[in-house]
Amino acid sequence: MDQPTMMPPFSSDQPRTILIATSAASDLAALGDTLARYHYQLHAVSRGDAALAAAAGGDIALALLDVTLAGSASLELCQRLKRASGRVLPVFLLSAQPSEDERQRAVDAGAAAYLPLNFDAEHMAEKILLQLKAIAPAPIVAGTPTMASLEVNYHTILSGSPDSILLIQRGSSKVLDVNRSTRQLFGMTETELVQTDLPSLCPPLQPDGRDSRQVFDAYVERVMAGDMQVFELAMKHSSGRLMTCDLRMVPLNTPGYRLMHVRIIDLTARKLAAELRDGKNVLLEMIARGAPLRQTLERLVLLIEAQLDGGFCTVMLLNPDGVTVESAAGPSMPADYLAALNGLSIGPTAGSCGTAMHRKQTVVVGDILNDPLWASYREVALHYGLRACWSMPILLDQDTVLGSFAMYYKDVRSPTEDDRRLISAATHLAGIAIARTRREDELLRHREHLEELVSARTAELRQAKEDAEHVNEELSTALDNLSLTQEELVRRDKLAALGALVAGVAHELNTPIGNSLMMAGSMSERTAELRRDMEGGLRRSVLEAYLNEAASADEVVLRNLKRAAALVDSFKRIAVDSAGSQRSRFVLGDLIAELLQSLQADVRRHGLDLIEDVEHWLEMDSYPGPLTQALSNLIDNSLVHGFDHARRSDGAITIIAHDGGNGEIAITVSDNGAGIPAANLARIYDPFFTTRLGSGGSGLGLYITHNIVTGVLGGHIEVSSLEGKGASFTMRLPKVAPR
Repeated sequence: MDQPTMMPPFSSDQPRTILIATSAASDLAALGDTLARYHYQLHAVSRGDAALAAAAGGDIALALLDVTLAGSASLELCQRLKRASGRVLPVFLLSAQPSEDERQRAVDAGAAAYLPLNFDAEHMAEKILLQLKAIAPAPIVAGTPTMASLEVNYHTILSGSPDSILLIQRGSSKVLDVNRSTRQLFGMTETELVQTDLPSLCPPLQPDGRDSRQVFDAYVERVMAGDMQVFELAMKHSSGRLMTCDLRMVPLNTPGYRLMHVRIIDLTARKLAAELRDGKNVLLEMIARGAPLRQTLERLVLLIEAQLDGGFCTVMLLNPDGVTVESAAGPSMPADYLAALNGLSIGPTAGSCGTAMHRKQTVVVGDILNDPLWASYREVALHYGLRACWSMPILLDQDTVLGSFAMYYKDVRSPTEDDRRLISAATHLAGIAIARTRREDELLRHREHLEELVSARTAELRQAKEDAEHVNEELSTALDNLSLTQEELVRRDKLAALGALVAGVAHELNTPIGNSLMMAGSMSERTAELRRDMEGGLRRSVLEAYLNEAASADEVVLRNLKRAAALVDSFKRIAVDSAGSQRSRFVLGDLIAELLQSLQADVRRHGLDLIEDVEHWLEMDSYPGPLTQALSNLIDNSLVHGFDHARRSDGAITIIAHDGGNGEIAITVSDNGAGIPAANLARIYDPFFTTRLGSGGSGLGLYITHNIVTGVLGGHIEVSSLEGKGASFTMRLPKVAPR
């Protein structure tokens, strides 16, 4: 509906709701969209009490009321709605079967309008907006005709319409006038059309078996009663091709004539597309539930043939030998023709299907009589009246041919774009069905072979079971012996580990204690000599020499005893447990920052950079002391072993800490130093293993770190290294340490 050029301004305090009360199902979307452009909304109810409640709300500008809900003959709900509103409320009464008597009763009930229930949305919106003065009526301009007085040439309008339109006489259904589109639709001349009636343009019977003339007459009666305007009817082209059409009929009342304006829309293409879509779904269901292949392919052929104008289809399968073919489906083709195709070989001039399978591409033959591809098969095809054939190979993959799908015609022709789309879709579906069947056959063969293997294997297992029973007693005895041996090996391993630990402790303590003993023994001898010298008179120089030696001896003994005490303290740290460690909640970033501050000077003294990449606010409920010791040991290991106390301009030690997920925190200490030889990686956590024996390394740093991480902190430690590329240690620790 065109909006008028002048329209009253929108006012926000006016009611903006249009109430429609009807028990009939209606599509109100178009009416709602039109009203929304003028700031009105549509509110639909299906009962009289709901309509009264809505009117009492006070926001109803106009009501559309179905007479079936309006009450008795007096249509009293119309007045009740007006009273409930409390303001002027226009009411349009809607009738499914309008009559003059009901119109008068609507006027008596105070209705503002009396209209058909099956209204046109645009027309109804215009009446509502005019009633509410939301739009102004079109002005009458002097010198222009009104619609009541306007006379036009109907034939001129009809002939210029792009739609297929007929003018028929009501009662006889005789065709009086047609336009060009109608002539094209039916493939008939105007003279032929005006000498017939509309039911004669239909097949004698509709698809449901009803007489076409009776069906059409019944539709005309319903149109005249105002019940419907559009209906579906099967019609017929002059060639005999059936068409599914929509007919929209509008009665024209003129003085002395009873006419009907008929517009016809060909729905055949839309119907065929829907049938093709539904047919594809049915075929896919058949394939999914494992229907027989020939049954599926015949259903596919019939589906495609229903889309064609006089065409016939076949499906050929390529035999396992890869050379000969077999007919799989062709229900509309002569059985003798299909039988003649069985066993033929594919090749470069083997008709359409054999050539398509040989070339692995579509082959189009528009004239079998004159095409060299059909030289060997021309007589057979012409015997059955076949003149055109195009075929597409069915491929499993780029190199594997399963068969072909072909379209035949009894006249010379070439495929249209629709034909090409159809044969492509048919080939795709046929490929799915054939491939599934082949896979199922292959699975069946494997299943049968598997059954044979199972039988053979069962016999072998039965024999093995008997053999096993014979040696069962021997195995039991061996198992008992093995258990005893295992216990002995475990005991020996424990003793060996303890022996290695004791040997390591003894080795480390032996040097400082031996030095102390040696120096103490030496001073004991010097003391005895001093006593002897005192008996003969002690000289001052001898006493001074003794005191100097005693002071030097004391220094050596004290230094070695301190070394022994330090070693004992480090040995005590080997057996790490949480009993002596204080547990607390702490921020990891703060702990690492304090540690790095204390180590910064030592790292810089080696000429190295200390790089920190830590998610600062990670919180842990753990043991900060042991964690600090583990980190310190790893950094010290990099200083001592990674860089060998050598200064490097590009040397760096990096600490990275981030949330590792699953309640863990990953802390990595890495360097770009000398790295760890591959041969030593398996031993780095062994106690007293060191590559700097005699140069200050005790071989306990990584051993203690491993015990802290896996024991007190409840995590695990990983190492990765390439010799010459540096080393990286990663500790994965739970945020909450075990108690």
